[in-house]
Amino acid sequence: MTRGRTMDAFTAGILQRIRNTESDLLRARESGDDFLAEVEQSELEDLRRLAAEHGVEVGAPTC
Repeated sequence: MTRGRTMDAFTAGILQRIRNTESDLLRARESGDDFLAEVEQSELEDLRRLAAEHGVEVGAPTC
């Protein structure tokens, strides 16, 4: 549920992409790949902005 309504495909998709990107970012940091970490961080920021623009509530960042 998102704001009292059933989660639609867009919401489910964006939340899954955020989780995947957070995971990828964590792996990049753990492996010491600074370039990949920067790329993943940028992607994560873009996804969070997109979610906010569409009223999708995202939990606190895990990374």
